Amino acid sequence: MSRIGKAPITVPAGVNIDVSKGNLVTVKGPKGELTQQVDPDLVLEIEDGTLTLKRPTESKRHRSMHGLYRSLINNMVTGVSEGYKIQLEVIGVGYRVANTGQLLELTLGFSHPIYFVVPNEVKVEGKMEKGKNPMILLESHDKQLIGQVAAKIRSFRKPEPYKGKGIRFLGEEIRRKAGKTAG
Repeated sequence: MSRIGKAPITVPAGVNIDVSKGNLVTVKGPKGELTQQVDPDLVLEIEDGTLTLKRPTESKRHRSMHGLYRSLINNMVTGVSEGYKIQLEVIGVGYRVANTGQLLELTLGFSHPIYFVVPNEVKVEGKMEKGKNPMILLESHDKQLIGQVAAKIRSFRKPEPYKGKGIRFLGEEIRRKAGKTAG
């Protein structure tokens, strides 16, 4: 049996889970509301503040869906109760970050600045402190969306292996290469 799938999801206070017809799960909490369509074969049971998922058979498809949907619902519950934060670090001489509302302006060594409109569900903040690398702070209740936005921002200038310049997640280790040797 799936270790992830059989683990129960504890529902914190202030979070409401509603399973409607057709296995449409709606999770409401202090940070927002999320919905997810769950495979109709799986059975969802809510008892005493815990949610459990059960699968009908031991087929490969049911086993894979069991763990997947349990993880997705758990991420939704965590998101609407606590939220998710991602920090991106911009490393490079002359690289700058600024934001006005949901518009993020990035100066990354190209001939032009890059303007990126962040979705309304994600709060964005650009921090520039003297003596430190510029930072981009993302905050949202939707784990999938915040991860997609962070990956898109990182793709504008991926960290390169020789000098380490580019946009990286805070704490991300970049595998460095040795440059040319004088011969």
